[in-house]
Amino acid sequence: MRGLLLLLLAAFSGGAFAAPQNDAHELLVMLRAPAVHDTPEAGYVGDYRNAPGREARARIAHRLADANGLTVRNDWAMPALGVDCYVLQARDESAVTAAVEALAKDPRVESVQAMQQFEVLGDPLSPAQPAQKLWNLDEVHRHATGRGITVAVIDSGVAATHADLRGQIVESRDFVGDDGQRVVPETHGTEVAGLIAARADNALGIAGVAPQARLLALRACWQAGADGRARCNSFTLAKAMQFAIDKRAQVINLSLGGPRDVLLGRLVDVALARGTSVVAAVDPRAADAGFPASLPGVIAVAGDPLRALPIRAFLAPADALPTTTVDGGWGLVNGTSFAAAQVSGLIALLRDAAPKLRGTAVRDVLADAPALGSAAARPLPIDACAAFVRAGPGCACGCRLADAQETPRH
Repeated sequence: MRGLLLLLLAAFSGGAFAAPQNDAHELLVMLRAPAVHDTPEAGYVGDYRNAPGREARARIAHRLADANGLTVRNDWAMPALGVDCYVLQARDESAVTAAVEALAKDPRVESVQAMQQFEVLGDPLSPAQPAQKLWNLDEVHRHATGRGITVAVIDSGVAATHADLRGQIVESRDFVGDDGQRVVPETHGTEVAGLIAARADNALGIAGVAPQARLLALRACWQAGADGRARCNSFTLAKAMQFAIDKRAQVINLSLGGPRDVLLGRLVDVALARGTSVVAAVDPRAADAGFPASLPGVIAVAGDPLRALPIRAFLAPADALPTTTVDGGWGLVNGTSFAAAQVSGLIALLRDAAPKLRGTAVRDVLADAPALGSAAARPLPIDACAAFVRAGPGCACGCRLADAQETPRH
């Protein structure tokens, strides 16, 4: 039935599953740009389109394209990195490779890379909320609900009008389509958003792990079909990351994976340096846990308790998780995408209770560090009550210390 509803939605939504017209055979060229004045009141990158020198940089981009048999397709400001990012189209994959090599030698180019593809992780539709009991959320919510914490959901579109998500989204933006303000509802993003911050105490459906956190619903992935699968690329993800950084999101959720990407890695580093907690799903197909989960500083979340990983990762429920669905109802989902979403919600609770908690301290309070010298280790189970004691916000779960015998204060 749900599959039929999704097919009908796709048929009558006027292209709701909109994707970039053609993201094949593209590359990203970064040109240095002056720093933009950064204030909370300035809005997204201020008036960057009218920034001094932008037209000159655009002319450089077109000259570079002409000299290398390329076409300029798009551009976006990346003030977090001090660059303008241009999307250039080549005729085929070999032309992309040749252009990347040539442009890397051009002194006008800050950096260049091929456009890469990513996809959301987990199986759509795979009864009670496992984290509710496992993490003692009824007790934890007496101490923190995520109030005052903004979580950026970089994913496919979120159904903001869902009864369990209404009022939870402070801003929606579309970094895939041409109309940045009109975000189409899609499967995966809606499911991730519900796990993080679905409304509590409304006599409907579920409660998110952090029901009073607020969401930035940033559509950087587009639904590839009615089964909920979604794809993203380097450019759409980078635009959403830049937006989340500008909006000072305390938590960024990346329930997706793909090849190592220099541009995205640099943006993640900027977010981490500014105190943002970046949470990513472990890719069960990747030996190294996948990108961006394997990046230093990222909070990697796995769903398989038995699989040893070469990075420090955390374990969260990943099977039969009830959440919000794009058709306005609720359903069950499986996968590390959704394990990561729950940890993003838990971090929102911790940062609500301990506002100074950030950076590596967040990882340290979630669970004990693995033994020194271990090349690979199973993901670390999270004891939410012990995490609250480690964070030092006060008593939680009857002040049960669990394994938190030493309690750092943050």
